[in-house]
Amino acid sequence: MLQEGAHGKWTVSSSDESSEENSDSEKPSTSSLLDAARGRTSGPQYLCSEARKAAHKRKASPLKLSDKKFSTEIPPAEKQRTSQGGLGWCLSSSDEEPEDQEKHAHKEALKEEKCDAPKEHPLNLRKDNELSENQKAEEYDETPSEAQDTWDLLNGGNPFRFFLTKVRGIEQSYNSGALHIKDILSPLFGTLVSSAQFNYCIDVGWLVRQYPQEFRKKPLLIVHGEKRESKAELLAQARPYENISFCQAKLDIAFGTHHTKMMLLLYEEGLRVVIHTSNLIAEDWHQKTQGIWLSPLYPRLPQGTTGSAGESETNFKFDLISYLMAYNSPMLKEWIDLIQEHDLSETRYML
Repeated sequence: MLQEGAHGKWTVSSSDESSEENSDSEKPSTSSLLDAARGRTSGPQYLCSEARKAAHKRKASPLKLSDKKFSTEIPPAEKQRTSQGGLGWCLSSSDEEPEDQEKHAHKEALKEEKCDAPKEHPLNLRKDNELSENQKAEEYDETPSEAQDTWDLLNGGNPFRFFLTKVRGIEQSYNSGALHIKDILSPLFGTLVSSAQFNYCIDVGWLVRQYPQEFRKKPLLIVHGEKRESKAELLAQARPYENISFCQAKLDIAFGTHHTKMMLLLYEEGLRVVIHTSNLIAEDWHQKTQGIWLSPLYPRLPQGTTGSAGESETNFKFDLISYLMAYNSPMLKEWIDLIQEHDLSETRYML
C-alpha cells in the first residue's frame, strides 16, 4: 500500500496486501523458506549468498546445545575477510576458495582437540611470602666456608685486612675473598671465650644462630641505642638466652642513633677486633655488599706490663679504649681492661 507524505512516497507492508504485491518484494517467498526447512536441495531456491542460505537453515532447525559439550563451530557469517581491493567490502566465508574452507575446517578440528585436552597445571612454586619465619631464617643462614679457604684468606697477604661480605645467589667465583659472619665467628678464628656486639639493628635470635653450636652459650654483651618500646622488644628477644647481657648507649643528642658496628672477640689465644658496616640482621648479610675490617689476633701481654705497652704506631689501642670509655658504662669496663692487657702493636690502621 502506497502513501504519500512530505518526504515522498513510502510503502507500508501489510498482511492485507495481495499476492501480486508480495511477489515483487526482494525477500524470498514463504514457500521457498518452507522448502529450506525441509532440507530440499534441488535447484536454486535462494537468490542470496551461501551465508544467507545457512542462516535460514539454522533458523528453520536450530541446534540444541547439550550440557556436556558446547559447539565450537564459528558461524560462517561471523568469519569475514577484507577484500584485497581495499574498498572496505567484507566477504563472507562462503566466498572462500575450497582450499581455504578445508584449512578452516582443519583449524576448527584442532581447536576442538585442544579444548578437549586436559589442562596442564603449572608447578606449585613456593613464594617467599608463603614461607614461615623459621624457614626464612634458615634460608638466610649461611654455612661457614671451607676451613682451608678461610685460613688462606686470612693469611693471603691482604695488606689492608679489608673484606667484603658474601652475597647469595651469585656464582661462587664472585664471592672469592669474601666473608660471612659465620666465617668470622667460626672456631678457625680462635676458641671463643666471650664476645661483645655493637650495632644499630639487631635480631637476637638470628645473631645467636650465627655462632657455632659450641659458642652459643658463651657470654655475649650487646651494645645498642634502643629506647622505650624498641628497647623492651630487644630485651624480650633475648629472654630465652641466659648468657646475653645488654649495654645501652646514652646519647647526648636527643634524636641521635647508635650506629657503631663492631665486634670484640676474646679467645683463649688472644683478642680480635672487627669493624664492619652490616646490621645484625639476616638481610644485611644475605644479599648486600658490606665491608669488614678484621684485625690480627692480638696476643696477651706478659703479666705485670703497664703503661703504653702494646700500642701501635697509629695509636689504635689508645683510640679504641678512649672510645669505649665515652660510653661511660660499667658494662664495658671489663672490655677496656681486656684491651689494655693485649698487645695491639701489629695494627697498621687508624681508628
